[in-house]
Amino acid sequence: MTSGDEAIRLAEERAAATRARNLPQFDDMPVPGDTANLREGANLNDALLSVLPLVGVWRGEGEIVYPTIDGPFRFGQQITFAHDGRPFLVYEARSWLLNEAGEVIRPAAREQGFWRPQEDDTIEFLLTHNTGIVELYYGKVRTQTSWEFETDAVIRSATAKDVKASQRLYGVVNGDLAYVEERAMMGQDMQPHASAHLKRVVG
Repeated sequence: MTSGDEAIRLAEERAAATRARNLPQFDDMPVPGDTANLREGANLNDALLSVLPLVGVWRGEGEIVYPTIDGPFRFGQQITFAHDGRPFLVYEARSWLLNEAGEVIRPAAREQGFWRPQEDDTIEFLLTHNTGIVELYYGKVRTQTSWEFETDAVIRSATAKDVKASQRLYGVVNGDLAYVEERAMMGQDMQPHASAHLKRVVG
């Protein structure tokens, strides 16, 4: 097990390359801009203390698998958790498919939404996909560095896949962000669909 002093030393090493980076900013905005760096921008709202470890930009690779696709497929991904001083996190994920050599094939899924911690320690997660799906998740804090969610409602456009429900688990492990996602869709029961391991690049 890593000691407290060792954990602090490792965190300082990781931050050496990321602490001076943030999201691109417009300096003529009449309201506070989003920040993914706790050292810059608006102060973090107290309502976000339970999700504080997530604030930043994370980048890495993952895998998609499901009985209705020919995978598994490798993908690259960047996830951003930012805030503007109000009691919600802005969430964005961008993905790209990779070949076996790790080269980019093409852009893939995009997601945008908001994490909204509540006074009863639940978290509302509103999520919109570029594929025509809108999901409302409810979740909770599992530990100081892990969060789990399941869908309460799924809305699909006429051209979207038949998604019934989804579950997600996020965790910050040894300074990296990891998650797993399960889905019930296309006539299949709830089962693993996507997972990824991302390293901090901002914050």
